[in-house]
Amino acid sequence: MTLTLPDDPALEQIAECDIRLDLACGLYAAGRVSRGIAARLAGLERMDFDEELFRRRIPSYTEEMLKEDLETVNALFSK
Repeated sequence: MTLTLPDDPALEQIAECDIRLDLACGLYAAGRVSRGIAARLAGLERMDFDEELFRRRIPSYTEEMLKEDLETVNALFSK
């Protein structure tokens, strides 16, 4: 995929890697892509992307994930 941005002096001041990172974080935060896909888009390893999400205060562990984990733990210990 190729993304073409308008020729704008304001965009010339932003490095391509920063644009990719901002786009990846935004898409992940909006729920449009998974963490793995967002990390690849940003050009980062998964752990590095998770650290960037934390730095930006973008949650990477949702309430739904917590609910599923609690259900799993309860099922394991109720046997």
